[in-house]
Amino acid sequence: MTLALAVDIGLALLILAMAAWTIAVRDTFASVIGFVTYGLLLTLVWVRLALPDVALTEAAMGGGLTGALLIGAAARLRRTEATVRERPGVLTRTLAAVLSATVTAALSFCVLNLPDPAPTLAPAAAAKLGSTGVGNPVTAVLLAYRSMDTLLEAIVVLIALFGVWSLAHDRFWGGCPQLRTHADSEGILAYFARILPPIGIIVGVYIFWIGADFPGGKFQGATILAAMWLLVIGAGLAYLPPISRIWLRILLVAGPLVFIVIGFAGLVTAGAVFAYPDGFAKPLILAIEIALMPTLVLALALLVAGAPQRMPPQ
Repeated sequence: MTLALAVDIGLALLILAMAAWTIAVRDTFASVIGFVTYGLLLTLVWVRLALPDVALTEAAMGGGLTGALLIGAAARLRRTEATVRERPGVLTRTLAAVLSATVTAALSFCVLNLPDPAPTLAPAAAAKLGSTGVGNPVTAVLLAYRSMDTLLEAIVVLIALFGVWSLAHDRFWGGCPQLRTHADSEGILAYFARILPPIGIIVGVYIFWIGADFPGGKFQGATILAAMWLLVIGAGLAYLPPISRIWLRILLVAGPLVFIVIGFAGLVTAGAVFAYPDGFAKPLILAIEIALMPTLVLALALLVAGAPQRMPPQ
């Protein structure tokens, strides 16, 4: 057995153990920490599979942003956990176990019975990659071959944000989200909030910009930029804007709107929705990415911040 194979087997066993522990543990906060760890382990799996784009997305979105949202939810539920301890009945647990085993068996059967060689569109996609002018095949697939999926992903993030805003009390509607922080203005968190954001902004913009030709992209870059913004907010050095601000709402919808306009313009210029005319594919893809970037930064940061909890100062 080679060292690489031993590492892969160990990583697979560790992921299975972490997944089982995350499901079985009774404490919500411990389960969330297990989920974040599970996401970081999956990042290592994608690295081992030589898929750095997916690894970056998993680390940023799966382990990072989703983990932060779940930690916030667990903190809110912690008060009620001590008083409410509901344990599913035997029938419910049995049905859940049987359903889980059935799904696992079905997936295993499908994977083990794939035709050899497995059907794939990779050669056809690679053959047409040059027509997009984009060097990164992941970006080309997401914005040329699966444009509708990518658009819907951005819209889903916005819908999730609107859902969070809808939880605000009526008297705070249009007000400011407020991260709970007790940071000392001269403490270590404030120090890092002054030192790290300039570096993080450069890294986030760089990861976003190289996404057209190398591993990276808008989601990964937007997550880093949103994290830097939240670091400053969490340290008490700045405040989040009221959700009633016109410029905020324009930036939130601008990305998807630009995407939709360019997509349906393809019906006239290239004969199909979300198609690009010859010679203009890369500029249009970059225009979509640039338009989506501020939308994603704002949406991801405001998702973590939560619903408005105070009115802006007059």
